[in-house]
Amino acid sequence: MTDKSPDKERRRLLTTAAAALGGFGAGAASVPFVQSLAPSARAKAFGGDIEVDVSDLKPGELRIVEWRGMAVYVLHRTPEMLRDIEALKDRLRDADSEIASQQPEYAKNRYRSIRPEFLVVMGVCTHLGCAPSFKPEYAFPKAGSWWLGGFYCPCHDSIHDLAGRVFDGTSPAPRNLPVPPHRFVSETKIVIGDQSEHT
Repeated sequence: MTDKSPDKERRRLLTTAAAALGGFGAGAASVPFVQSLAPSARAKAFGGDIEVDVSDLKPGELRIVEWRGMAVYVLHRTPEMLRDIEALKDRLRDADSEIASQQPEYAKNRYRSIRPEFLVVMGVCTHLGCAPSFKPEYAFPKAGSWWLGGFYCPCHDSIHDLAGRVFDGTSPAPRNLPVPPHRFVSETKIVIGDQSEHT
């Protein structure tokens, strides 16, 4: 007669194996769920800081990045562009960025930047929120023969210089292009949206 009583040792081994397998399965299944809770790249762009690498941005080139769902222009200005910023000061509505102009204190200077060669400015016209186009060429027809490069808003012909300052006269835009909070975290990396002290 055979013994049909349960093998306690075998039962314990099977129970332990089943529990371990179930625990592993639950853990593996939870990974996608936990990852889904992390903010997406789009969500980060809408609310968080973004880092912009300008190591390959050549002098005279403009890069457009997205921060909080809006375009930000990063312009690597040439020595000639920096010279031209001063040349047309008398034509500007708010040359010293004092009339309701939006920029951090560290960008309240003639270049409206931390480092003269890099402009970081919102790509949103202060008239009706259109996106200005970068027009670096001289004598742009929509502006005039005196034009030395800058930003032109095609919606209602607002024009801004290479520091984002609005020209007086025919421009309906009331203010300079806003400068977002930003800082350099290295020689070639800019963080946009960081409120802490710039370097």
